[in-house]
Amino acid sequence: MTTSHPRPRLLFYCQHAVGLGHLARSLALAEALAPRYDVLLLNGGRMPEGTRVPAGVEVLNLPALGHDAAFDLVSHDDAYTVDQAVALRPGLVVDALERHRPDVVLVELFPFGRKKFRFELLPLLDAAHAQRPRPLVVCSLRDILVNQRRDQAGHDERASTLANRYLDAVLVHADPAFARIEESFHPVTPMTVPVLYTGFVAPEPPAAVPGGTPVERVIVSAGGGMVGAPLLRAALDAHPTVRAAGLTTTLVAGPFLPEHEWDALTAAAAGTEGLEVVRYVDDLCGEMRRSAVTVSQCGYNTTMDVLRARTPAVVVPYAEGREDEQRRRAERLEQLDLLRVVDPTALSGASLAAAVLERRGHGPAALHLDLEGRRGTVAAIDALLADPAPAGRRAGTVAAGVA
Repeated sequence: MTTSHPRPRLLFYCQHAVGLGHLARSLALAEALAPRYDVLLLNGGRMPEGTRVPAGVEVLNLPALGHDAAFDLVSHDDAYTVDQAVALRPGLVVDALERHRPDVVLVELFPFGRKKFRFELLPLLDAAHAQRPRPLVVCSLRDILVNQRRDQAGHDERASTLANRYLDAVLVHADPAFARIEESFHPVTPMTVPVLYTGFVAPEPPAAVPGGTPVERVIVSAGGGMVGAPLLRAALDAHPTVRAAGLTTTLVAGPFLPEHEWDALTAAAAGTEGLEVVRYVDDLCGEMRRSAVTVSQCGYNTTMDVLRARTPAVVVPYAEGREDEQRRRAERLEQLDLLRVVDPTALSGASLAAAVLERRGHGPAALHLDLEGRRGTVAAIDALLADPAPAGRRAGTVAAGVA
């Protein structure tokens, strides 16, 4: 297929609201796409200091917005209030689209989530549909959707209508043998958009442990850290027991752990033998590989690190409010004997220490999941661009739908 540029251009919208998972997966996909596409990544959330931007990827950081503990919008940019950022961002997003003139618009999660960001996403999608030639419009979606909203039926119906109106395809970053979109998405109006499974977006396999023997260490990670304090405190309480069993503990707090929690952890570590506290590590998967046991929540990206590392693993899924995605992922993986789940409602130093010591030395079962989602995503987008059917759809005009 002949595109509008010698090298196809791709605009990738990503908005992470609480943790870092959506940004980390989007950066991984942008890195995989960069050898084939000129990639512009629109980042709507906080970009932690030291975040590695892949070579060949241009990033436009919008005035940063996110969610607080009550899932209300908050500004993470001192230069703007929420209202100011909301007023400014749609113009920046549409201007980026007009400047980049992409062959592909890749939108992370919407319309299956990010309802609070419709103020800029609908203008982006409308502007994309107005361009000639019109770009391919695709959604990038994780394996399992949240399925406990107050108005789940209304949410699913709205998402299906918007998907049919705006999208040419949905890319689900999962192995369909593990999770399928229809398991957590039940609209009345059938979604007619093609759904393609790319495989899980996992890191490359880490290097072998030097000498073949892991360090006698428990590594505890809390993702971005914003909601990781209960896990980190439990790991702190578990440390005397795991230390008595010959294991040290490294706590990876995450860049968004509140400062008072960070101060409490570092103060505790200063006087405790065998306990280390760090904000982040450059290669979490590699650090897991070099450890005897890994403990984490069960967000998408951390789970991919766990599966690649093949280290005995314990997870405590985040399950506050209506968030059930991590719990459902964790339960499925435990059924496959790939990790051990600790119920977050029963989390304590004692329960965590018991799970760590039970899992120690217990390697995961054979892994039969597709972890090549980076390559699968590139192949899927290449095929969609080359397919005359999506091209014919793009030649038409957008149908009336629900905004």
